[in-house]
Amino acid sequence: MKFQARKNIPEPLDSDHFLSGFTGELARRRAWAELLADRLTGESSSLASAMDDFEFFGLHRHQDGWIFREYAPNAVSLVLVGDFSAWQLDERFALKRLADGIWEGVFPAETFSHLMHYKLFVRYPGGEGWRIPAYARYVVQDEQSKLFSAAVWEPEEPYVFRFAAPEAGTPLIYESHVGIAQEQPEIGSYRQFAENILPEIARKGYNTVQLMGVMEHPYYGSFGYHVSSFFAVSSRFGTPDDFKFLVDEAHRLGLRVIIDLIHSHAVKNVAEGLAEFDGSRTTWFHAGSRGEHPAWDSLCFDYGKEHVLRFLLSNCRFFLEEYQIDGFRFDGVTSMLYTHHGLNRCFSGYADYFDGSTDLAAISYLTLANRVIHEIRADAVTVAEDVSGMPGLASKEGIGFDYRLAMGVTDMWFKLLDIPDENWDMFQLYGELTNRRRDERSISYVECHDQAIVGGQSAFFRMTDAEIYCNMHKNAGNMVIDRAVALHKMMRLATAAAAGHGYLNFMGNEFGHPEWVDMPREGNNWSMQHARRQWSLEKDEALRFGELAAFDREILRMIGRPGFYDAVVQTVKIDNENKIIAFERGGYWFFFNFHPEKSCAGYELEVLRGSYETVLDSDDSCFGGFARRVPGQKYFSMERENGEVISLYLPSRTVLVLKRTFHRQHGDI
Repeated sequence: MKFQARKNIPEPLDSDHFLSGFTGELARRRAWAELLADRLTGESSSLASAMDDFEFFGLHRHQDGWIFREYAPNAVSLVLVGDFSAWQLDERFALKRLADGIWEGVFPAETFSHLMHYKLFVRYPGGEGWRIPAYARYVVQDEQSKLFSAAVWEPEEPYVFRFAAPEAGTPLIYESHVGIAQEQPEIGSYRQFAENILPEIARKGYNTVQLMGVMEHPYYGSFGYHVSSFFAVSSRFGTPDDFKFLVDEAHRLGLRVIIDLIHSHAVKNVAEGLAEFDGSRTTWFHAGSRGEHPAWDSLCFDYGKEHVLRFLLSNCRFFLEEYQIDGFRFDGVTSMLYTHHGLNRCFSGYADYFDGSTDLAAISYLTLANRVIHEIRADAVTVAEDVSGMPGLASKEGIGFDYRLAMGVTDMWFKLLDIPDENWDMFQLYGELTNRRRDERSISYVECHDQAIVGGQSAFFRMTDAEIYCNMHKNAGNMVIDRAVALHKMMRLATAAAAGHGYLNFMGNEFGHPEWVDMPREGNNWSMQHARRQWSLEKDEALRFGELAAFDREILRMIGRPGFYDAVVQTVKIDNENKIIAFERGGYWFFFNFHPEKSCAGYELEVLRGSYETVLDSDDSCFGGFARRVPGQKYFSMERENGEVISLYLPSRTVLVLKRTFHRQHGDI
């Protein structure tokens, strides 16, 4: 295949003078990654082309038959067992040990057929057991026994993609989970998501779908973050071809698809995962306590081992090629970067990134993963979930991600919701909204799935609490609901308008989805009540949810315009006493009044000379506001002793967006 050069890289890390004292460590990191890249590339034309382990290991057609390979250096014997052997140990299906811990078996064409189930029976010093092959591409669970096994996926008519991916642009991301996307209390499917949810996402104005839980995981309640089979899409939601149909439909609708890539850890399950695959836990993972994540009850990969690197790097290539997805959100990057996993750490200064706690092998892996991904698809998107703020994470001279998630923004919003509105600090709020490194691109959000999973609440539910159940009717006149509706709009517009280079929302939160997300589990008597999305709330014209959704569409229409995120946020005024924040970006002027009670009439702010028209008013009645301003007003600047100003009426808990339309003096910009 043809590998492409990468384009549109952010400014180099060298632009940050605070890193001048750490140039030696930065050079060491780059050198380590380059050394690994050279070793892994070997005689291949590129690193990406060398990462083809998924084509070597696992079950494949071979000449007139089949060939199966597995990596199990600690094993004594491996035997394929399945429908073809009536699930009996049969030495005809024993694998032969080759060099370097590789096992191989060659079998006649009639041995396997489409949907036939199989496993490995592994014997090792001191024990034996059933295992799912590490490179299995389809893994299914038996409804009666609840046991998992690999399944042959070779349909007579393989799925053929019909639609090319849309061009990459400003990422407006709709974070989703296929299983909980249906309104009915049942597990949704890839087909249902493609047919019912994707058109709604496109209608709402998002251009990217980020999918949780795609990689196979044995426990539904893990939200897909305890992965067992890294090369298999979860059969809980359908077949490999069903997922391909989802991606294809997304592309038809103009949506790009990225998935959560879980390379930060793996499930502890022995029968389904890589844990003790060949009798040794250290084949894939670190030894001792370093190999166990203390907060996630999972196992941590040893990125210093070449076969681990090849496994994970080829996993990146596999999803890009096999499923035509458009990129990845790398989960748990902070955990990978540091041996302490970022737990109970503050990261208050640059020294915290260079204090000896970083995992050099993990940094090298992430660097090479970004290289592989962008060699395959120059337009592929990589997003890092990192709370530490590691310098260079999203820089060409550093680790190479396209974007980092601005995780401090959502933390700020939820902290503010715990204190009275009148005590909100506008300088702190604005500072966090615009706090980002100049050499990196970032994606901001009010909330993702993290805030609403078990033990948490969506932002809207946090503000409404029990009032949401009985006072969301348009004529309810409830002060708690009025506050929540107003702040919901302001929080989202402030976050999106001031964001670095992209915006994210978790499905349903754009219209204030109530309550929390909870998968069926023993603790809730296996209930599906909260493992769904109540889309009908948005469509009920008697309720206020649709007003929030309408405002969200207007936000996306504005920030999605070409060049919006290319412009720099310019501060106009921060007034902590009146709770006013005003800034300009790309010709749009944003005026927020966060005060819970005080409206400001005749409020003057310095602007450029000219006339201004109303683009968006959160107080408009169609958005659930009180219509305290005349719709579609135009404003004209006035000369004052200290410059040109505009006089505005800024009602409490509203935001007004204006666009400069007429320059009264030729050449005035």
